[in-house]
Amino acid sequence: MAAKKYKPTTPARRNMSVPSFAEITKFSPEKSLVKILKKNAGRNSYGRITVRHQGGGNKKKYRIIDFKRNYEGSAKVIGIEYDPNRTAYIALLENAEGKKSYIIAPDGVTAGDTLYTGADADIKPGNTLPIANIPTGTFINNIELYPGKGGQLVRSAGAAAQLMAKENGMAQVRLPSGEVRLVRLDCKATIGQIGNIEHDTVKIGKAGKKRHMGIRPTVRGSVMNPCDHPHGGGEGKSPIGRPAPVTPWGKPALGYKTRNKKARTEKMIVKHRNGK
Repeated sequence: MAAKKYKPTTPARRNMSVPSFAEITKFSPEKSLVKILKKNAGRNSYGRITVRHQGGGNKKKYRIIDFKRNYEGSAKVIGIEYDPNRTAYIALLENAEGKKSYIIAPDGVTAGDTLYTGADADIKPGNTLPIANIPTGTFINNIELYPGKGGQLVRSAGAAAQLMAKENGMAQVRLPSGEVRLVRLDCKATIGQIGNIEHDTVKIGKAGKKRHMGIRPTVRGSVMNPCDHPHGGGEGKSPIGRPAPVTPWGKPALGYKTRNKKARTEKMIVKHRNGK
């Protein structure tokens, strides 16, 4: 996929690019696999804002994705679709029994292909099988952390993890972040890299496009008053007055570690993404 650029007919068009959608072959979702997605504008059940800068945006429905791939056997790819809820494209499958389901579309999978799920599946993009049956060095995605729970790791556009080693019932997987993590051999994974590889090259171009996505403006702390933000106050354009930037609540804003070092899953991390 290559990003599509426009002639600079307006200041916004000059810097804007959009996906070419060349991989898309199906343009309307399967009605049985969508459901209403209620907006909450970043508010919790008490009506309090827990995620800032959320609100508005175009209407969209949620596509029910099959992350588990529980059925054994083959399924035919009916088409590749756009999903407004994620960066990756999705593929509509239909198995031998006529049951339809959505999966995250790996790169190279197109309409008309046949995908297989099971321990004896070939090592081809889109096929799903236990990690124990995948050769070392293979690139994988949609990786389970617990058998039968469904894929939780490596699900965004262009992402791929690499299977590094297998021993003692565990596999070492190098994630896109650089982290090396242990995963059980009886967990499933899908072969290949996620499609829509050039998603990160797309330029938004204008503020209105962000509003269409449901993202509201972010105000800089340095232009606020001292009562509203630690960076606020001062005559004219002032420095933040601290050794490093902080959040509105005084927490470090750059490189602050929030992961609990005593987390139950800490023992599963062989190498952290920062190399330590």
